Amino acid sequence: MGRAGLNRKTALATATLTLAAEAPDLDVFLRFFGDSTFGFAHHRGFTHSFLGLPLVAAVVVAFMYGVWRLRGRKTRDPNLPPKWGLLFAYAYLAGLSHILLDFTNNYGVRPFWPFSERWYSWDIVFIIEPVLLGILLLGLILPGLFSLINEEIGARRMGPQGRVAATLALLGVFAVWGVRDYQHRRAVALLESQTYDGQDALRVSAFPYWVNPFRWYGIAETEQGFAMMNVDSLTPEADPEGRMQIRYKPEETPVTLAAKKTYLGRVYLDWAQYPVTETEEYRMDDGSTAYAVRFRDLRYAYPGRDTRSTLGAIVFLNRDLKVLREQFGMRGTRPNQNRP
Repeated sequence: MGRAGLNRKTALATATLTLAAEAPDLDVFLRFFGDSTFGFAHHRGFTHSFLGLPLVAAVVVAFMYGVWRLRGRKTRDPNLPPKWGLLFAYAYLAGLSHILLDFTNNYGVRPFWPFSERWYSWDIVFIIEPVLLGILLLGLILPGLFSLINEEIGARRMGPQGRVAATLALLGVFAVWGVRDYQHRRAVALLESQTYDGQDALRVSAFPYWVNPFRWYGIAETEQGFAMMNVDSLTPEADPEGRMQIRYKPEETPVTLAAKKTYLGRVYLDWAQYPVTETEEYRMDDGSTAYAVRFRDLRYAYPGRDTRSTLGAIVFLNRDLKVLREQFGMRGTRPNQNRP
């Protein structure tokens, strides 16, 4: 955005845009002020909301102002001074671009926090998309290569360069989103047109793979369970590979109900789209019975991949269904402590 033209309006534009585009993810440091559950509960919350972005933008602009003062109020172009009101608007715009990018993948955002805790996700782009990264990198690198060529032949251009390439790169990003959105709608329509184990779907979703815009991971929820399969949006069938998996909904027990009422359980169920639980019974050091209730979101259970530990959570309960520990992440061990 800076090279596409915003850096021609005020000094410090590119640096401000870059920092402000990353600043919403400062919420990851919340995990150092609490446990993993606290960090998970507040990730993509305040700093990823329309209401929180003005504060984030103000912090970034204040930082840039401090850097500018430390540099002796000097900029690369003395004829282009910093315009702090405009830089604040740029910082807010960069924060909006962060929310937009997070919205395109299947983790989601809560842009209307604190008025609404609802999660929104477009589900069209994998969280790391090489095609988009390639387009953006070319938009940054190619002007530099042409600049070197111009220097070799004695030609030199004044002022910021790379406007055309940056603009084309941004248009390329929107073009990729357009293609993926169209194919995503086709994949969802295919899932809605099928029956699963003789039942109509209550709801369906299609989640992206990287690179290939025609391959999707589909989930269809029925009264009894979940159907999971790969979907090719170019074919007329939802499951062209014939590898559909049916996972039946687990029975509710006092143990799972107690786990769902915990802080972690409430937070996880608020975020998850297709949550399931698995209960494991084990013995404590004192010989008493305890339980580990594992939460998983099936939107990350891509077929053929070991995704059991991806964005899962565990609640440990003793025999009286009192919480021993809550933990976001599935790699934890059982609590070894003699607690009644």
